[in-house]
Formats: sequence, structure tokens, C-alpha cells
Amino acid sequence: MTVSASDRAPAAPHTIGLLDWIPAAWRTVRTDALLLLKGVGGLLRLRPTKLGSIGQTFATQAARHPERPALVCGERRWTYAELNAWANRCAHALQTAGVRPGDAVGVLHDNRAEVLAWVLGTVKLGAVATLLNNQQRGEVLAHSLRLTRPALVVVGEACAEALHSLPPAERAALSAHWWWDGETSPPEGLSWTRAPLAAAPSHNPPETAAIRLHQPAFHIFTSGTTGLPKASVMSHYRWHRCMSGMGIMGLRLRPDDILYCPLPLYHNNALTVSWGAVVGAGACLVLARKFSASGFWDDMRRYQATSFCYIGELCRYLLNQPARPDDRQHRVRAMIGNGLRPEIWDAFQQRFGIDHIAEFYTASECNLAFINALGLPRTTGLCPLSFAIVRMDMDTELPVRGGRRQHMSRVNRGEVGLLITEITPRAPLDGYTDAKATEAKVLRNVFKKGDAWFNTGDLVRHQGLHHMQFVDRLGDTFRWKGENVATTEVEGVLAHQPEVAEAVVYGVTVPGADGRAGMAALTLRDESAPFDGAALASALFAQLPRYAVPLFLRLRDDHVVTATFKYSKVALKREGYDPIVVHDDLYVLTPGGYVPMTGDIWQALSAGTHRFD
Repeated sequence: MTVSASDRAPAAPHTIGLLDWIPAAWRTVRTDALLLLKGVGGLLRLRPTKLGSIGQTFATQAARHPERPALVCGERRWTYAELNAWANRCAHALQTAGVRPGDAVGVLHDNRAEVLAWVLGTVKLGAVATLLNNQQRGEVLAHSLRLTRPALVVVGEACAEALHSLPPAERAALSAHWWWDGETSPPEGLSWTRAPLAAAPSHNPPETAAIRLHQPAFHIFTSGTTGLPKASVMSHYRWHRCMSGMGIMGLRLRPDDILYCPLPLYHNNALTVSWGAVVGAGACLVLARKFSASGFWDDMRRYQATSFCYIGELCRYLLNQPARPDDRQHRVRAMIGNGLRPEIWDAFQQRFGIDHIAEFYTASECNLAFINALGLPRTTGLCPLSFAIVRMDMDTELPVRGGRRQHMSRVNRGEVGLLITEITPRAPLDGYTDAKATEAKVLRNVFKKGDAWFNTGDLVRHQGLHHMQFVDRLGDTFRWKGENVATTEVEGVLAHQPEVAEAVVYGVTVPGADGRAGMAALTLRDESAPFDGAALASALFAQLPRYAVPLFLRLRDDHVVTATFKYSKVALKREGYDPIVVHDDLYVLTPGGYVPMTGDIWQALSAGTHRFD
């Protein structure tokens, strides 16, 4: 089945024509011409082989504007000069410990200022900051460390549980040095950071000036489509492209702006998009420890924020809060993020009075980005570089090739297809740390012999005038609560439960919610034994991030497999949790565990009124 204009699409497709584009472009140029020119100029000057780095850009801002506020976290505040000096001490301490250019340095912290200090200090040396997901535990965390082989790992005391999920012997095998970055005494086997930081100088390390833009800066982990996390490589070049394209040209911050970030710094939305926008403008970042829907706008007022970053589910949470008289009593004029669904776009913008929504599209491993620089509604914006939206076969989830040369074909305006981005010298593919995983994402001979394109794995709508709208995620990985959920990772945990013989995991749509919720089709080892939904839920919460725990279960006698012994998920996804078409036993997750699907729950789900914790 080839994707057509009506498949997997919003109810009211939104296309863009000249009558939309021209007024929006005129308003944008009239109000922000200088910032647009600055952003475009920054993009044009960037070349992967040129000297330049994140550390050098930050040090330059600190030298020009030392007393400007750079970072706020809770009650603590740092100027550009203070944060630069702190990062320099981190860099010199790491260097004394033996960290050299190209080495990876793991950062395992919750959301706090220390993350930025260690990351900035690491990249100033030409080393690579490995942003470890603080929700990972055990084998998943160990896998992330094996992918990146850090020379040293810095651990915050709020991440003690993650640390202790790795036995001491395994920790020693994964990295030679483990540093404890906390107020309390370090656990056995870890060195305290207090001594090396206290002895470290605060001047800029000379190595920073020798870094070239194409060199790697971060490792950001993504679930990918094969199950366990992949480590995508973020170069200094891509960070600066985001700074100029998304931050300066898209969000258009000014030096007196304050951007509030409630997202974790191990996400590129926070570390690259948000922090890049702030540094490019010489503005201030307010870093929240975690997101709170009920306290969000109180924080906006408390910190006098003028902008914030988001993911789509965050916006839905805010919109679902009871309306308040002070919903528009704030200084916020702009927001930047991805995943704001078309069906709530207008309601969100109108209720909270946000002038400019800089929706964007990219991925940690993608070589291009789209940004809604013109402020048009319900679009991820445009990208000036080469991309294509091609026809897909949804049964095989592969692009359609045809004709004598077996080339792909583009969809028409208004239709949905697979987004692919051309790999060129101006848009190189940094890929993953695993070369085979990178090559698996490259499509070759797409429109002509010898060309190469990155397969994003995302279905998007061609809106016209180089704009597109995100529709859905292909493959086994699906997004829920703003996180990528890898089905094979969840299947692996389920397979280790004593009562489970086989498990197939997939994503299903839930009315009124973004992304896809997890569902697992299970066969049990002993079908005559009573199914304990509370015990299984408890075990899954102990071994998986909360967002990865399936919300629905389907108990089956056996599973359909393909000729190559792969589980067939197409029918499972289509049938979902509808008791009318599914004749197996269905269960739904509640605070008390998995309970049988009832007519009342089904009706609430269908109406979009059922809520999951």
C-alpha cells in the first residue's frame, strides 16, 4: 500500500501558497530584518573545515559581555564571565586527568548548571561530551557507555541510582575514571571533583582555538530503529548551523531575552537548539530541573522569561490545565520546539498569547533542519538545502522505486511521504558512532546514479513552497511523551519476565494524545496460570523508563511471523486495542497495574477523555 494524501494525515491538511507566504515574509522582514540577515550571514560563513568551536564562540561572548547574565538555575545565577571561568576549570581538570582531544567524557547528571559547565569544559579541549540519559539503568546504560567508550565519566549525586545499577566491576570495564560531582562523599570507586576543580586555573585553554567546525562536540543518544540506543554525533558545525538558522534566524532572540528551558540537557532541543539560540544572541538561559505543567507559567513570571523551548506533549499538558485569569500575564513573545500538533496549534497560541511559534524539524542524527522562521501556522517551516518527500509502501515501510533505473518518486503538494535529505559537502552526515548503523540510514541512487540521501524514517506532508508538516514516525521506534521508544528494548525486558514466553511491542494511537502509546502482544508460558497485571507492571516500571512502559497488553496464543521469522506488526498496529476487532484478552495500564479493558475505559479512550499518569 503506497502512502497517499489521505493516509495517516491530519483531518484538515494545511498547505501553503503565495497568499500565505508573501504577507508572512513581509511581516517578518519588516520587524526582524537585521536578525534575519545576521542568521543568514552566519549560515553562509560556516564551512566544516574552518577553525571554530562552541567553546570559542562562548569565550568570545564572555570577553565582549562579561557581566551579562548567562545562566540561571533555581536561585543560582552566573554571568558569561563566571560560567566561562567555571567551564575553563572543568577543562583544565579534565586535561590534568589525561583527557585529550577526541576523547569522550561521559556526563551523567540531572538537569542542572553543572551539566553545561562540564559539557563546555569538555568541548573546549576538543574532546566529546557524551550526554548520558539519566533515566537509563543497567544494561541500557552500559550499552550507551560501550558505544562511546568515555575516558572519564562525571556523575551527579542525583544519579546515584543509575550509577549503582552498574556493578563496580562493570563500571571499571566501561571507563577507567569515574568522578563524583556532588556535595556528599563519593561512593566507593569514585573520585571527588572538589580537589581537581579547586586546583584548576580559570583561563581559556589554548586547545580551543585549534578546533575545526567539523570535529565532534557531543554524543546525543537516540533510540533509533534497532532497539538499544544509538549514539549520534553532533559536530561543532551542526551546533553553529542550529545557532544561526534556528536561534538567530528562527527564534530571533535579542541580548536582553531570557529563554526558559524545562527539557533535559541530554536532548538536542535543550543543548543545541535552546542553548545555541541563547549563546548566539548573548542572552540568558533559565534551566529548570524538571517540567511542571501546574507551575510553568508561575516560573515564566518568576524569571521574567521572554521565550521558552518545548516538545509537543508539553504544550498539550499546558493546554489541558484549567484556564486561569493570568494565562496571558507574562512576557513571553516567542517559543521554539517541535511536535506542536496542528489540531492544538491555534488554541494554544490564542489562549496564551504567544506572538511567534518557531516550530522546527530535525533529529539528532539528521543532516538538515527545518525552521518556521516566518511564523506561519501549523508547519515545521522550510529548509533552503536539498530534501525530498518520496512515496512509501506502508506494508513494507520502504520507499517506492520504479522505472527502468529504479529511482524514487516525489509526492505531490498536499500528500504524505517519507522525508529524505541529501548528503552534500554543505550538509554532511555526522551519523552515529557505529559506522554500520550510519550506513543503514543512507539511501543511494535515489534520483540519479551516485547520489546519497539520509533516511529520516519520518512521514511528512508536502505543504508547498519548500514547507512541510510532520505527520508520523516510521518503523519500530515510536514517540510517546516526547521520547523515542525502541520496541526491541521493551521486548527484551518483557522477554526476561518469568511469565512471558514471547513479546511483540508496537505503537498505537490514542485520541487526544501526541505520538503513539506502547502496546505489547504477549504469549504466556503457562496459559492456565492467572495473569498478575499488578506484578508485571511493577516489574516493568523497575526496569524501563516510565514513558517506555506499554499502556496496553494483548494476550495471544501465538504470533504471526514472516518468512524470515520476523514478527508481523502491520495487523497488530491496525487493530490496536479495539475490543470490537480484537478477540484476544485486552488489558490497560492503571495506577494499580494492568487491568482488563472494560467498556467504560474503551468509551473514555475513544472520546479522548481517559488520562494516563
